Amino acid sequence: MARYFDVHPDNPQPRVLRQVVDLIRDGGLVAYPTDSCYAFGCQLGNRDGLDRIREIRRLDERHHFTLVCQDFAQLGQLVHVSNSVFRLVKASTPGSYTFILPATKEVPRRLMHPRKRTVGVRVPDHVVTQALLAELGEPLVSSTLILPGDEEPMTQGWEIKERLDHVLDAVIDDGDGGKEPTTVVDLSEDEPVILRRGAGDPSRFE
Repeated sequence: MARYFDVHPDNPQPRVLRQVVDLIRDGGLVAYPTDSCYAFGCQLGNRDGLDRIREIRRLDERHHFTLVCQDFAQLGQLVHVSNSVFRLVKASTPGSYTFILPATKEVPRRLMHPRKRTVGVRVPDHVVTQALLAELGEPLVSSTLILPGDEEPMTQGWEIKERLDHVLDAVIDDGDGGKEPTTVVDLSEDEPVILRRGAGDPSRFE
C-alpha cells in the first residue's frame, strides 16, 4: 500500500520530504508532481525500481528514462554537451523540457538507450520537485506517469493513489500535478529533433 503525502505547493514541509527521501533511498518507487505532469521516480541505482516502472508502463528496452536534475551543473555530470547544445539547453532550463543526449560514464548502462547510449535529462521549474531533489542530493530516475491504454497522463494525486496503490510506495500530492508531459528534444545528433511536443515551447528547436 502506497503512503500518501500531502505537501504544500509553495512551502513543502521539510519533515515530509525527508520521509519521502528515506523511502526512495530504501528502494521505494514514488509518484511525484512536476512542472509538466506527474512522474514515477526512484533512486539512480535502484534496478528493481526501473523494472517496476517498465512493468507498470509496459516499456521496452529502447525507452529513454529521464534523469531529473536539480540544476544545470548536476545535469552536466550525466551527459556530454557540446558548445552549441550547451547554449540551447542552458536557455531552456529550468523548464518543461526533456533532452536526449549522449550519456557519460556516471550513468548506469541499463538507463541508456541500448544502441545509441543516450539518456533523457531535465531540470524542472517546480518548487516541490526542486525541494525533493535538494533533500535527495542526487538526480531522480523518472518516467512520465501515463498508464498503458491511457491517452493522457494522470494529474490527480488521489487518483494515482487509488489506481496504483498496490505497485507504488508513495504518492506526493501538492494539489496540482500539471496537465501535459514535457516537450522531448533529441540533441544527440547534429540537428535538434522534436520527439514529443508538450508543455515546453518547441519553437526554439525548430
